[in-house]
Amino acid sequence: MGVGDRFGHQAEAQLEAILRAKADSMGVEPVWNKSFREHSIIGTAPADVRKQADKAVKAKGWKDAYFVDADHINLLNVNGFIEYSDFFTLDVADFMGKSADKEDIDAFIDKHSKFAGVFTIDGIEQELDITKEQILEMAQKYLRAVKEAGKIYRHIEKAKGKDNFITEVSIDETDHPQNPIDMLFILAAIADENIPAQTIAPKFTGRFNKGVDYVGDVKRFEKEFNDDLAVIRFAINEFGLPANLKLSIHSGSDKFSIYEPINRAIKKFNAGLHLKTAGTTWLEELIGLASAGGTGFEIAKTVYARSFDRFDELCGPYATVISIDKDKLPLPDEVAAWSNEKFAKVLRHDQSCDQYDVNVRQLLHVGYKIAAELGGQFTGVLEENKDVVAKCVTENILKRHIIPVFKK
Repeated sequence: MGVGDRFGHQAEAQLEAILRAKADSMGVEPVWNKSFREHSIIGTAPADVRKQADKAVKAKGWKDAYFVDADHINLLNVNGFIEYSDFFTLDVADFMGKSADKEDIDAFIDKHSKFAGVFTIDGIEQELDITKEQILEMAQKYLRAVKEAGKIYRHIEKAKGKDNFITEVSIDETDHPQNPIDMLFILAAIADENIPAQTIAPKFTGRFNKGVDYVGDVKRFEKEFNDDLAVIRFAINEFGLPANLKLSIHSGSDKFSIYEPINRAIKKFNAGLHLKTAGTTWLEELIGLASAGGTGFEIAKTVYARSFDRFDELCGPYATVISIDKDKLPLPDEVAAWSNEKFAKVLRHDQSCDQYDVNVRQLLHVGYKIAAELGGQFTGVLEENKDVVAKCVTENILKRHIIPVFKK
C-alpha cells in the first residue's frame, strides 16, 4: 500500500489503518512514497521520509516489513534517494517509443521469435496471435525504455547491493494502454535486463485522475486487469521473474468503482497488488482542518483561494491526470462564506453526498504547493488539530481503500 505523506505529519495515522487491517487478517505493508517533484515543491528531502517512517514504525510497534519509495526516479535524480530508500520506482517514460540500437533489437527478436504464431495463456480467453512484425514493433516501442530501467537498476544495485531493495518498473505514462502482447514482451525485456522487478505499473484503459474516481469502462478495465495478471503469472514461469511480481496502480487512490473488480481478480489469481494513494492523505489533512474549525479552517480556505488564483500554475504539471471544469469551481468569496461542515462535505470523497465536488477536490489535490508556501502556519495547525486530522487520515485509508481492495 503506497501511502504518501507530503508534509510528514501523518505516518502514525497511516500506519494505524494498516495495523487495523492486519488485525482483521488483511496482509498489507506500508510503502511511504514521495517523488523528486514533491520534495522539490515542499522543500523536503528523502532523509525526512525515512526518519518519519522509522519513527512511526517504532511508535506504533509495527513488526512487519515496511518501505520508503523513491517514487518516479531516473538517473538524473536517483542519487539523493539511494541512502534512504529501499523501494525504487523506475520512471522511464521519456524513453518509451524511442528505438533501441539495431543490434539490441535484432537480438531481442531472435531470442523471442518462438512466440510468433498462435498460442494461449491460461487465464486469457482469447488466443494470442503474434507475428514477427509485432515482435519488432514491441522491441521498437519498449526495448529502449527497459534498457534505461536496467541502467538505473544497476546503478542502485552497485550502491545498495543485490536483494537489498525492491524495484518497480513504471510504464504507465504513455498515450495508450498496454494489451497482453505488450505486457508479455515488456516482461521479457525486463527479464533480459536481469531486473528483479517485484512490481510493474502498466497503463490501463480509462482515466486515473488524481484523487477522484476512475473514469472509463469498468468492465473493460476488469478484463485488462485480469489479462495482465494472467500474463504476469505466465512470465514468472517463462522468464524466471520474481514469484511475487505484482501489478501496481499509480494514482490508485479513490478509484472506488474498480476496487471490487480488483479485489475479485487478486483473489482469483492469488496475486499481490501495489496500490499508490499518494495525495489522499493531504486532502484528509484539509478535511480535518476544516472539520476542526477555527484557525485550521481559515488555513484551509486560504489554500483554496490561492489555489483558485494560481489555477494554471498548479494544474499545468498535472494536466494529464486531472480533469477540472474551471467554470464550475466556486469563487473564493463564496467559499469564504461556507461553514466548516460544508467545506468538509464538498471536499470529502463521498459520492452519496450531494455537496461533494469533484472539481474542488482535484484543484486542492494539486494545491499542496500553497500549503508548502505557508510553511509553519500550515504545519502548526496540523499539530494543533492532530487528533481530528489523524482520525480522518486513518478512517479514509482503512475504510475507503484497504477494506474494499484487500478484504478477504
